[in-house]
Amino acid sequence: MINKRTALICGISGQDGAYLSQFLLGKGYRVFGTSRDAQGSTFYNLTRLGIKERVELLSMAPEDFRSVLVALRKSNPDEIYYLAGQSSVGLSFEQPAETMQSITVGTLNMLEGCRMIDENIRLYHAGSGECFGDTKGVPANEATPFYPMSPYAVAKSSAYWLVNNYRDAYGLFACTGILFNHESPLRPERFVTQKIIHAVKRIADGGSEKLKLGRLDIARDWGWALEYVEAMWLMLQQSKPQDYIVATGAPIALEDFVRVAFECAGLNWRDHVVQDEKLFRPADATISFGDPSKALNELGWKALTQGTEVVRKMYQSV
Repeated sequence: MINKRTALICGISGQDGAYLSQFLLGKGYRVFGTSRDAQGSTFYNLTRLGIKERVELLSMAPEDFRSVLVALRKSNPDEIYYLAGQSSVGLSFEQPAETMQSITVGTLNMLEGCRMIDENIRLYHAGSGECFGDTKGVPANEATPFYPMSPYAVAKSSAYWLVNNYRDAYGLFACTGILFNHESPLRPERFVTQKIIHAVKRIADGGSEKLKLGRLDIARDWGWALEYVEAMWLMLQQSKPQDYIVATGAPIALEDFVRVAFECAGLNWRDHVVQDEKLFRPADATISFGDPSKALNELGWKALTQGTEVVRKMYQSV
């Protein structure tokens, strides 16, 4: 009998962690997952997908190195997917220290844990297209310099360089997936895409609220999260560790996202949206999108859901 491969997913309760768990279970993996308080967490997303009972849950605080070592020893993984950390760009302006700690120090602790316990573990680190800042109408590729424009992006950039350093210095199989925006029904409402979709639903059901948004001229590379977790897995199946951009390559403006969402409900968005300068970020990229050609050429991965189709799928899923 062939032994199952074991995966440890750090940050399993989030959107990506839940979908990745579902994906790996489908491939026959034994899946461990961590959160800060495994006994007290609801793991709503895992329950929603019907897989909570199939995942072995552990408590782990990424900033606490001892906690990381305990989780590694309990799970003894072949593969680690480090998805943990504060995940909201907007919130990072309000909680910069917590954002840096959970992302950068957490990544460092995981790398150091792998170095000490088993250098054969394969580690995936969740990077972000936010690291590039404003791509100024040109798609970012793996050689594009970083220009982070938020504490979140600074933290993700730091973690990216830590992964590269440990890969070069110690020969770890560690890589970063530089993922651009990816959405799904599992996104919490603090993300603008889900905020829009739920507001449209309420308005379509007779609600009288106005949807308050910040800048509408920004453009982002929005993809479908269920497709992106496959790219994470593919990166750890390669013969050598490399970093890859995961994106659609087809950005749309937030105004178009809003327009299509309201069109799904048979409404004109201009009748229901108010721009509120209080929601403007201190710094924000006007346009951000990626060039996923390396992922296509080397991993065989391509985003199948792009642009306004993401909006329609989100609306139909609520």
